[in-house]
Amino acid sequence: MPVTKSGRGHQGAVDLKLDLTSSPKSAKKLQSKDSSFWDGHPSESPGLEKTKGITAFQTLVHLVKGNMGTGILGLPLAVKNAGILMGPLSLLAMGFTACHCMHILVRCAQHFCHRLNKPFMDYGDTVKHGLEASPSAWLRNHAHWGRRIVSFFLIVTQLGFCCVYIVFLADNLKQVVEAVNGTTTNCHYNETVILTPTMDSRLYMLSFLPFLVLLVLIRNLRVLTIFSMLANISMLVSLIIITQYIAQGIPDPSRLPLVASWKTYPLFFGTAIFSFESIGVVLPLENKMKDARRFPAILSLGMSIITALYIGIGSLGYLRFGNDIKASITLNLPNCWLYQSVKLMYSIGIFFTYALQFHVPAEIIIPFVISQVSESWTLLIDLSVRTALVCLTCVSAILIPRLDLVISFVGSVSSSALALIIPPLLELITFYPEDMSCVTIAKDIMISILGLLGCVFGTYQALYELIQPINHSIANSTGVYA
Repeated sequence: MPVTKSGRGHQGAVDLKLDLTSSPKSAKKLQSKDSSFWDGHPSESPGLEKTKGITAFQTLVHLVKGNMGTGILGLPLAVKNAGILMGPLSLLAMGFTACHCMHILVRCAQHFCHRLNKPFMDYGDTVKHGLEASPSAWLRNHAHWGRRIVSFFLIVTQLGFCCVYIVFLADNLKQVVEAVNGTTTNCHYNETVILTPTMDSRLYMLSFLPFLVLLVLIRNLRVLTIFSMLANISMLVSLIIITQYIAQGIPDPSRLPLVASWKTYPLFFGTAIFSFESIGVVLPLENKMKDARRFPAILSLGMSIITALYIGIGSLGYLRFGNDIKASITLNLPNCWLYQSVKLMYSIGIFFTYALQFHVPAEIIIPFVISQVSESWTLLIDLSVRTALVCLTCVSAILIPRLDLVISFVGSVSSSALALIIPPLLELITFYPEDMSCVTIAKDIMISILGLLGCVFGTYQALYELIQPINHSIANSTGVYA
């Protein structure tokens, strides 16, 4: 089996074993093969260890783990934006649709693998060969744009994840620092404390910049293996503690609206699809399985677990805190040392996850840039590009310091394209010459249209909210205090 090179396409993916080395030497090898900026292999994953094959259980763990990140912590606010009834029902529908699109991608990849006698095909390859097989001459002539489009959306998605991580880190650290004088050991009685004003949240983001730069300068991801494992453990423990807290003392739910305003539903869409967007890791997981024939069943089981977990966390969080729910549910936790430590543990996990998510666009962009300069400049350019990309994510986070809107914007702009729009269209151009049924054609068109509408309206609503003046109520919902 081939060894995969680039990173996983999901905001919460942290892996126990990492085998990819990004260095000037490896970049030079890539350069000799194909140094095109857009022709990398974005959907292959460094998180899948180089083995003879992983078991079905290991595949399931990778799939579930790949969906655990900041997105799940924002789902209670997403449910608020949809309604206590509409939110869970929409999450169920979106989980089913996302899983179906993953199955479509797997089926199309298998089709071209058999047809072209290839052992493995990533997302970009699949789209490219789908366009080459299209009955349209124009699409066939522009088939190379298939990979470029996937690479573009993957770069936007992954850098967007990094922006979300910076806002998340700043919001949580700011709250911990400001509440330190009122933090107690009694978690059962959480009285309101007067926060000690500190610096603006954007200054917290800026303070993380040098540490993130140092983190991404570790080009050999094997060095991060131990930190990755600690991140997995800390995030899992934190999520368990959060769940047991929000499941207690739920007030009367009758005060919550069953269906929220249609104006806020696009924000729900963006946050939800941000959480479900793990389609980039599907093909590498299937390739690494010892028995790939079992992968469809594992995929369905994994997505069922993920959907149930999302509905549970989202619904319980909204039921527990109601209209006071914030952009990340960690910001609603009591000011006692147990839950303050949960914020810190989850933040540590997110901090090290930044390097893994950052690795994806770095592996696409850096080889191309290095190929344009002489070998003596390779190391300097490598480090400079990494530093510039980190600064870009930090500046973007500072410009959009509202966690809920950053998540919704990234989900609407790029995650919807990768998870909902491209797969159905890919199935149409792949199997249309084989006499597809009218039901399948209608289904694919409907999913793509819904994905496109969600992308347009979700992006519009997020941008509209961003230009509104920040008032007290907004500050309370986002965890950002001027």
